[in-house]
Amino acid sequence: MERTFIAIKPDGVQRGLVGEIIGRFEKKGFTLVGLKALSVSRELAEQHYGVHKDKPFFAGLVDFITSGPVVAMVWEGDGVIASARKLIGATNPLNAEPGTIRGDFGANIGRNIIHGSDAPETAQTEIALWFTDAELVSWQPTIMPWIHE
Repeated sequence: MERTFIAIKPDGVQRGLVGEIIGRFEKKGFTLVGLKALSVSRELAEQHYGVHKDKPFFAGLVDFITSGPVVAMVWEGDGVIASARKLIGATNPLNAEPGTIRGDFGANIGRNIIHGSDAPETAQTEIALWFTDAELVSWQPTIMPWIHE
């Protein structure tokens, strides 16, 4: 079963959108296998955004993700990575479709509410960066036969 990493950024937490966002993933039929609220250290932020290290916006990304609490999650399900990206919407909320998380709640690219892994390799790296194996649970909701054939 495929897994992805999702983080509700400080703006999403401060605006009280955690329950709404979790609900959208649950309603889609995905299984929550990891969840925690945390204050992100600079070290973790720099590792997470390491791919952008040489870009001019790197410092701003690190500063923002460390500015307040973050809710980190791991979701599981068939096609969860691609589907989560559709639920999330375009990186720039001004380009995100209505009905997506960023389209409904995002103000601008610097305050875009949520992060989601963009590929299986990225998901695997991000999950290992944010969660230990002991923090993840494997379980199957009893409703699964009503969601998947």
